[in-house]
Amino acid sequence: MRMRIVIICKYWKSCLSGLEKNMPVGYPLVARIAVILVVVASGFHAAVAAEELNLYSSRHYETDDRLFTDFENQTGIRINRIEGNADELIARMRAEGRNSPADILLAVDTSRLQRAKDAGVLQQINSQVLETRIPGYLQDNENYWFGFSMRARIIFYDKKDVSNPPRTYLALADNQYKGQVCSRSSTNSYTQTLLAAIIQNHGKKIAKEWAAGVVKNFARAPQGGDTDQLRALISGECDISLSNTYYFARSLRISVKGLTGKGQSDISWVFPSQATEGAHMNLSGGGVAAHAPNKANAVKFLEYLTGDKAQEHFSAGNDEYPAVPGVSVSPSVAALGFFKPDDIDLSKVARNIPEAQVIFNEVGWK
Repeated sequence: MRMRIVIICKYWKSCLSGLEKNMPVGYPLVARIAVILVVVASGFHAAVAAEELNLYSSRHYETDDRLFTDFENQTGIRINRIEGNADELIARMRAEGRNSPADILLAVDTSRLQRAKDAGVLQQINSQVLETRIPGYLQDNENYWFGFSMRARIIFYDKKDVSNPPRTYLALADNQYKGQVCSRSSTNSYTQTLLAAIIQNHGKKIAKEWAAGVVKNFARAPQGGDTDQLRALISGECDISLSNTYYFARSLRISVKGLTGKGQSDISWVFPSQATEGAHMNLSGGGVAAHAPNKANAVKFLEYLTGDKAQEHFSAGNDEYPAVPGVSVSPSVAALGFFKPDDIDLSKVARNIPEAQVIFNEVGWK
């Protein structure tokens, strides 16, 4: 009899008031209390199980699993993950509309975060924790997204062949480096965001002249990812390349095919523009989905990412720089040295990305 009643009253709030009426006449008082306790416990378990967070993420790092499991253990909130390309996830959220189950979107690079904002799939949030912990230049000026980790986009070079490396981004366009430079394509978000930052720091005219000069200095047609640009230094395809710091730092921590080992010691690097704007920073961040069904849990998760432990893991697990000032970095990241970052407002940089793509097309940066 007890099992039958528990099954009937799975949704206990809707039927608890009528529970007494469903019991046989003369049912012992102790047994009645036991039934009610079992039903209440079942209802409580269902309520706890309902605590969840639906996460759409374009971060493809296995080391992030630790961040998610730690959050689940601390809060009891279960994370349901969907991973994919950022543009595909944004398109999916738009198509789902008000029926979207997404609570959080995590994306890599300012351009994609801004794209999500412009697409209307994020919402403004008010969090004193986020406002206090994350520097203003690493968050959207209308609170649609926040950055949680960073990578510096810097100049790497083969010190055997380059005795006078470029010390600024603009110097990459100098004639002396003709036929020496490798780069990713103009469709890559890192490439787009760098030019967008140059537009913001130096104006459209200088930005276009820079892009045209770099194209003339290409050692090969733009291709591959950041690790491929570093491998090209070892293979001799080029002498100078642009890459995010965490790709090289990772090769110091673990073995990376074609990068770790022979030839790696010949690679050196420059944190560009230290006397002026500083090194360009790429951002990884996130925001709360526009129609988040679990908004409170979503905000709690973003706040969790600003904690010292989570921030340290971004560095130790994925060789990134923490967004929160004062948090220590991993040995592999520290090995690259300390530098002045460009603290330009990344919201403003993001608005220049369409203009950056126009410039790339005009100068023939494929």
